[in-house]
Amino acid sequence: MKNYVFDSYSLLAFLEDEPGADLVERVLRDILKGRAKGFLSVINLGEIYYITLREQGREEAEGVMELLASYPLRLIDADWSLTREAAVLKEKYKVAYADCFAAALGRKNKAAVLTGDPEFKQMEKEVEILWLP
Repeated sequence: MKNYVFDSYSLLAFLEDEPGADLVERVLRDILKGRAKGFLSVINLGEIYYITLREQGREEAEGVMELLASYPLRLIDADWSLTREAAVLKEKYKVAYADCFAAALGRKNKAAVLTGDPEFKQMEKEVEILWLP
């Protein structure tokens, strides 16, 4: 069974019907059918909330959180093990801290990180990336 980690880039692309939304939809369907597992860090969920709040307001941000809660994703808290791994990646690469949580979660779960964020190119040797077009 394939494991996937969703970063904020991939879910925002899906929610806003941007390039790559079809790939995210296919992965979500595989998860719904039990052919894959999906993970989302609470840190990346917070980033989605923040971006939506900033760009579209509180009502829309709350609606997005309700919608994402209905998705078949395992929401993973940032415990010390995950936080330490993210910090090690952050020290090694010049990438956003939230991205390091997605990468650390990918490593921990032997999962491909679903993203189109070019910052992840630096970490391709650390974690498998499934690139959005």
